[in-house]
Amino acid sequence: MEMLSIVIIDELTALAHDEPNYPGGIDMKSLMYSFLRDEQGQDLIEYTLLLAFVCLASAALFISAGGSVAGIWTATNSRLAAANTSAS
Repeated sequence: MEMLSIVIIDELTALAHDEPNYPGGIDMKSLMYSFLRDEQGQDLIEYTLLLAFVCLASAALFISAGGSVAGIWTATNSRLAAANTSAS
């Protein structure tokens, strides 16, 4: 995490100075302000968290419903076996 923050600070410092790739430069205060206020991508994160919640809720529902589905199949199998025996 510390290495990432060092890289980000280095990149921000490079942006703030006059360099050939960034003509005119940007002062550090306005760069940090725009970085902190930028909400681009916030919707993507919110939708991703919502999707993760729906997936977890669905998994919990399927796990809890598995026992009742197994009970239904067992009862149906028993009745079909009994019907088969009586029909023979």
